[in-house]
Amino acid sequence: MYDISTRKRAVALVAQGRSLNSVSRELGVSRYAIRSWQTRTEPLGRAGRPCPRCQEVPGPPQDPAAYAYLLGLYLGDGCISAHRRGVYVLRIVLDTAWPGIIDACEAAVRAVRPDNSVCRVHRQGCAVVTGTSKHWPCLFPQHGPGKKHERPIVLDLWQQAIVDAHPWEFIRGLIHSDGCRITNWTTRMVAGERKRYEYPRYLFTNTSADIIRLFTDTLDKAGVEWKTLNQSRAAVTVSVARKASVAVMDTHVGPKY
Repeated sequence: MYDISTRKRAVALVAQGRSLNSVSRELGVSRYAIRSWQTRTEPLGRAGRPCPRCQEVPGPPQDPAAYAYLLGLYLGDGCISAHRRGVYVLRIVLDTAWPGIIDACEAAVRAVRPDNSVCRVHRQGCAVVTGTSKHWPCLFPQHGPGKKHERPIVLDLWQQAIVDAHPWEFIRGLIHSDGCRITNWTTRMVAGERKRYEYPRYLFTNTSADIIRLFTDTLDKAGVEWKTLNQSRAAVTVSVARKASVAVMDTHVGPKY
């Protein structure tokens, strides 16, 4: 997390002809962060409602609870791409089988950036909720080149504070993106007769070890027991199957809708 004076100084030094490497070493700022500040045409001065992260004293996003939910969706099924004139596009890809989640995603995008346009693009089997803003990289510093599982995904301190304050919104966003609630079954011999038993379970699957860790760390803080499943594929699946933990998840997350 960098204050506004550091951002201004970094951009000014590069504008004077200094290399990214020398400015990075002097200020202790990553080269990627400096490049991202350079590509924004409105990083510090703004029209309309200001970005809470770009102010002299950065503050939390508008509606932190909605942000925690949107952060979970973004880490699972979202991406940010540069558009034109310094504008960025946030895209969350969701299955059309769950219209309620699509509605919830759109509501969260509008709550976090109420002054920016939001729309849905329907494709075969999915809906892409998109929002345009010059400040998505401010709000989601995990944005960067390449796939999420091929680069570090670490929350800034202000993001972690929001997740700690709204853990269930963050968990719900992750489950709604890359998770599910299913019903498993097994059989047991009872008094010489084989009987079938069904039980609910939550699953979350992701290829990024960092995103898996963020999910399980938040489950730990929420008092939810979990375990990872043995799989041959690269992705990791986290299972929540203990009766008490499933009951808590049902209270705060529930099935997709």
